[in-house]
Amino acid sequence: MQPDRQSTGAGAAVTTATDDDDLLELERQVCFALAVASRSVIGIYRPVLEPLRLTHPQYLVMLALWQHAPLRVSELGRLLALEPATLSPLLKRLESVGYLERRRDQGDERALRLTLTPAGAALRARALEVPRTVMRRLQLDLAGAERLHAVLTDVIDRARQAGAEGAVPASGPGGLPLD
Repeated sequence: MQPDRQSTGAGAAVTTATDDDDLLELERQVCFALAVASRSVIGIYRPVLEPLRLTHPQYLVMLALWQHAPLRVSELGRLLALEPATLSPLLKRLESVGYLERRRDQGDERALRLTLTPAGAALRARALEVPRTVMRRLQLDLAGAERLHAVLTDVIDRARQAGAEGAVPASGPGGLPLD
C-alpha cells in the first residue's frame, strides 16, 4: 500500500504510513542508515589515517590514550565500549609499531596498564589534522559536526537505555532467578 499524502496547509506534503509493510522498507530503517553511514565515514578515515600507520579502531585507542593515559585495559574497554578480546589485537599492534607499552599494574598484577611511548605521544601532533580533514571531506563545519555528534550520542544513549530495559534477567534451571 502506498503512503497517504496530507497537506500541511503551507503547501508542503507530509507522508504518513498507512500500512505496516511500509515500516519494513529498507530505506526507512534506522539500523540500515546507521550501518551505511558508519561504513562510509570509516571509509573516509582510512586514507587519512594511513600515513599515521593507524586503522580506525587503533585511532580510537590512541584518542583515548592521548586524553586519559595511563589507562588499564578494562578502563579503555569501558571508554570505547569494546570487549578485552577485541582490544587485545589492537593493543598488540600499537605496541609493535612503538606507540604504546603494556605493563602489569603494580597495584593489581591481574591488570594491564597502558602508557604512551614518546613516539605515541608525538603522533598526537600529526593526528591534529585528522578531524579537520574528515570534516572537510564530509563538508561539515565544526558546528555541523557538533550537531551530528549530539544526535548520534542521543541515539547511543537511547539504544543503551532500550538494551537495559529489554535485558532478560539471568535465570537458572526452571527459570528461577540466579543469586
